[in-house]
Amino acid sequence: MLLRSAPRRLHLLRPLSTAAALATPSPPPTPTEWTTLPVSAVAAATTDASLYHVTLDLASHASLLASHLAAGQFLPFRLPAAPYPIFLAISSPPPPSSAATSFDFLVKRLPGTPSACLCDLRPGDLVHVGGSVVGRGFEVGRIDGARDLLVFATGSGISPIRSLIESGFTENKDIDVSLFYGVRNLQRMAYQERFNNWESRGIKIIPVLSRPDDQWTGERGYVQNAFSRMKKVVNPSSMGAILCGHKQMSEEITRALVADGVPKDRILTNF
Repeated sequence: MLLRSAPRRLHLLRPLSTAAALATPSPPPTPTEWTTLPVSAVAAATTDASLYHVTLDLASHASLLASHLAAGQFLPFRLPAAPYPIFLAISSPPPPSSAATSFDFLVKRLPGTPSACLCDLRPGDLVHVGGSVVGRGFEVGRIDGARDLLVFATGSGISPIRSLIESGFTENKDIDVSLFYGVRNLQRMAYQERFNNWESRGIKIIPVLSRPDDQWTGERGYVQNAFSRMKKVVNPSSMGAILCGHKQMSEEITRALVADGVPKDRILTNF
């Protein structure tokens, strides 16, 4: 499923808060050990180059690779001119879901921010990162037994959702999964080339555009508005939800689900 209407680039997280993968109520702990990793690939992830794919080579860092235990975890980065570590959500699935010896990231290119320098790196360049992955990730054990799963992502918040989907967490389970994925327009929508694979895993993808062009016939507005229009919570006790994105979206979706009877401990975030 490749949507038409253009651009591509990647994802980031800081110990303050802004948007979903970037939003944390309190900063993750600052690493006491640091190491150096080579960049293996950098490429635009959206056609407007607002997000970038950045891949780090971990072939010589087996212990760091093994510390990635759950989708939704972060890797700390120590970047030039940054007064504090920056925490990026890992977009590649944790082993053994993947045989890769690398970490993928979706990095937002914001001029003037420390993360922007990652988008300008070249293969072979070195970056300083924490000696282990941090964060608990998505605690999917809390939604065991769910028959319906709603997943909400906005902007670069799709990064850890990719990790979750490709970890195979829904395989061999009788569960219906709907992914509401909100961005400004198709030029800012990452991972469109992966949609066919995700759908083959049983994920129903609902793109939501807040500023689409006149040719767009899909959902318009914000993710929470699209969910409100389509909402049908039949059995709250058998439902689960996973959220990653803008704070307002997460808060409004959480309120709506709780009001419909979905237990709050079955609404997951990765922080």
